[in-house]
Amino acid sequence: MTTVYEHRAAPTVPVAARRSPAGAVLAALWAGAAAVVALWWFGTANVVGTAGWLTGAGRIAGLLCGYAVAVLVALMARVPLLERRVGSDRVARWHAMAGRYTICLLVAHVVLILAGYAAQDRASLWHETVTVVLDYPDMLKATAGTLVLFAVGITSARAVRRRTSHEFWYYVHLLTYAAVFLVFGHQLSLGNEFNGHFAATAAWYVLYLGAAALVVWFRILEPVRLNRRHRLRVESVHLESPGVYSVVIRGERLDELGAQPGQFFRWRFLGAGLARTSTPYSLSAPPRADLLRITVKALGDHSAAVPLLRPGTRVWAEGPYGSMTGDRQTSHRSLLIAAGVGITPLRALFETLPGDVTLLYRARTPEDLALGAELEAVARWRGARVLYALNGPRGERPDLTVESLRGTVTDLAGHDVYLCGPHAFAQDLYQALRAAGVPDRRIHHESFEL
Repeated sequence: MTTVYEHRAAPTVPVAARRSPAGAVLAALWAGAAAVVALWWFGTANVVGTAGWLTGAGRIAGLLCGYAVAVLVALMARVPLLERRVGSDRVARWHAMAGRYTICLLVAHVVLILAGYAAQDRASLWHETVTVVLDYPDMLKATAGTLVLFAVGITSARAVRRRTSHEFWYYVHLLTYAAVFLVFGHQLSLGNEFNGHFAATAAWYVLYLGAAALVVWFRILEPVRLNRRHRLRVESVHLESPGVYSVVIRGERLDELGAQPGQFFRWRFLGAGLARTSTPYSLSAPPRADLLRITVKALGDHSAAVPLLRPGTRVWAEGPYGSMTGDRQTSHRSLLIAAGVGITPLRALFETLPGDVTLLYRARTPEDLALGAELEAVARWRGARVLYALNGPRGERPDLTVESLRGTVTDLAGHDVYLCGPHAFAQDLYQALRAAGVPDRRIHHESFEL
């Protein structure tokens, strides 16, 4: 077991909580959607007959789909303002929602436009489809891009994702960029809202080029700069508990990263067959100027290979991400609740959060308490409490109910609660905390279940 924290006095004054810009960002996104609808409204003189209504509805769906695609790409860019202030989990949910909207709007656009054109030409739907695809400008590329978007949508469905590897899903997801490139041309060449309208065309270019710039800057250039500057390598790998390993990573000038306890990076280890996959792992100790540490449980192919890493292995990292930090604290009292390997971000917060801190750690057996000795050491020098919720001698699970939580922590409703663990566990605890009177704004949790 390796301890990488520095012994220092526990802070006593809470850090002021910062307001999340989530509401402002959502308002801006919906305002953009309204502007897109207004683009059609003011660019359409009149709508006549069934064909006109079908075609008009198809154009609105197409414009909104084009807008949603740009938003989808921007949300994939890992913009620090969103990842750290709004929260990576919330951004991930927005991205998933934008993806569902995009596919639904795409289906509506295709069906309504083809039905409207068929009604206008008094032709069959099949004949109109062949005509549009083969004869209209940029439609062959647009058709290919549409098929790619459908493939991305299908592989993103939860039922499909459970049956495919993360690597397969990831590389199919990257095809979104190719789809955007393929469908962009037909929007301008066939969109009545853009033909002869310089301002609308310029705004559309700004929208797409802006989203592309975010991706290039934050997904490519920033990670290259980070890794060239900080030169990360594996320092050592240590067994913490059965199937749980800590990886200590050495680098240069790591204090310039601005990483905070509770945050995570996306890690790519250039060895042990792990170079193809970038996986998020939280910091399990406060970052130092020369060392970072993560703690990983062997659950899948990637995490199971982590113990095979050798000292000196190069590391490619992106981040830091996440908003489950001390900046969220609103009170001088905090309760940290962890289950399993969810202890990793809370271990770092346990050492650094200001004020009175209590840690409740759920595990099956004492042997499963990863980082337990460190937690006890931190608790002693800062005067904090560590409580364990372990299975009984016959494997019976402890009750973490409203009554037991209130009995464990005095004035529970007055605490900030940081929660990390499996999705079902976190959901159950969230409901219990709300029933116990803890305000939603004081329950801090990041989940990546979409």
